Amino acid sequence: MAPRSTPVLLIEDTPSLARVYAEFLKKESFTVISVETGSDALDQLADGAPKVVLLDLQLPDMNGMEVLRRIAAQALPCAVIVITAHGSVKAAVEAMRYGAYDFLVKPFSADRLLVTVRNAMERLRLAQIVETYERDISRTRYHGFIGSSLAMQAIYRIIDSAASSRATVFITGESGTGKEVCAEAIHRQSPRGSKPFIAINCGAIPKDLMESEIFGHVKGSFTGAVSDREGAAARADGGTLFLDEICELAPDLQTKLLRFIQTGTFTPVGGSKLEKVDLRIICATNRDPLREVEEGRFREDLYYRLHVIPIHLPALREREDDVLEIARHYLTDYAAEEGKGFTHFTAEAEQALRGYHWPGNVRQLQNVVRNIVVLHEGDTVTAAMLPPPLSTGGAGAHGAGPAVPLHHPHALQPGPAPQQAAPAAAPPAPPPQPPGPKPIRPLWEVEKDAIEDAIAACDGNIPRAAALLQISASTIYRKRLTWQAEGKL
Repeated sequence: MAPRSTPVLLIEDTPSLARVYAEFLKKESFTVISVETGSDALDQLADGAPKVVLLDLQLPDMNGMEVLRRIAAQALPCAVIVITAHGSVKAAVEAMRYGAYDFLVKPFSADRLLVTVRNAMERLRLAQIVETYERDISRTRYHGFIGSSLAMQAIYRIIDSAASSRATVFITGESGTGKEVCAEAIHRQSPRGSKPFIAINCGAIPKDLMESEIFGHVKGSFTGAVSDREGAAARADGGTLFLDEICELAPDLQTKLLRFIQTGTFTPVGGSKLEKVDLRIICATNRDPLREVEEGRFREDLYYRLHVIPIHLPALREREDDVLEIARHYLTDYAAEEGKGFTHFTAEAEQALRGYHWPGNVRQLQNVVRNIVVLHEGDTVTAAMLPPPLSTGGAGAHGAGPAVPLHHPHALQPGPAPQQAAPAAAPPAPPPQPPGPKPIRPLWEVEKDAIEDAIAACDGNIPRAAALLQISASTIYRKRLTWQAEGKL
């Protein structure tokens, strides 16, 4: 059996019993740390590492219950099993009150001990998983990102995992989703966080100057090069170089970038000296990079060299209620900047924000909130203050205006009807029959039909459908997963 990763701290002042218990545990490949006093036990627990604790209540320097109280007070990640020869209901109740996992009365068999320790270790493992999940799911701010949606929690976890590596990261996503924010988050979370973060927008610099911008140049290498100039690669030495809109690079520069990534060396424009740097490259694009490769605009070998850790940032419309968290954040910030008193949105304004498609993503939302703060006064943002297209409703807010039904009084504007012969009198119609009772359907079917109809009416946009149904988008995601698991979808 493989060694257990979580150690067992055995606190027992009788050496013969301590040896017996330790032998039982070591046969099952548990790592055992054995101490005889409460003070030594507290020293072992001071590192805060997860442990299964076998705690004797009768210790030479203090009562074992005091050790248990310290563990509870400091919320240490331990599963405590109390062992004592002086078992009583009162002692068991007090031990459980301070968070003990189980209570063993001496003497006990090896099997009883091992089963209890195994169960305690499993409980500790599950508790750590739950704690990690709750910590992650509660993150509403992360290195410049705002949002607690499931989509963003997944992004935060990828950044956590990728930050410590030297591997190249390739970020994709629509314009305005925060690709540079993501690159900075990776840099700040990494061991290079104290070193330079240098960003270049490959689409904003003329192609004939791009090589000089990345690799620098020497004096006289081209017209206007009046002195030596250090490029972004040299400035980012030890840190991170972020190449935004990487698909805009000219083909000849793509070749030089590929060699730079492979060797870590470059030559400034007009120079002859080979320079070497240690940096991490993060790149981003709002295009489909594989399509750029297929159509011959981006080198395939460069794509695979860069595409080591892919991160796709979700559009704002895919982030559940993050739109409201972001809007409230910027409302407070911009109101302080402009000297205004805005503090919150009305329910109608929040409904409009939640239901809008946001083609420009977070950048568009920032502009909308700035517009409101600059052009209006008050402490509450109403729906009437929202700028177009949010204020127009219909096509502006939801993509397509409602169709006018044929029976609508303005649907048709006919002229005078032509003279026609009066039709022959029809026989009287039979009296209408009262409708029978509607069949009763299961509630989940009614709910499922309403949700699926709303999603179809919104062209598959679940957050917009949730806004119209006045429920959370996460509720729809959760219910659809349940129906799928039960074979009802």
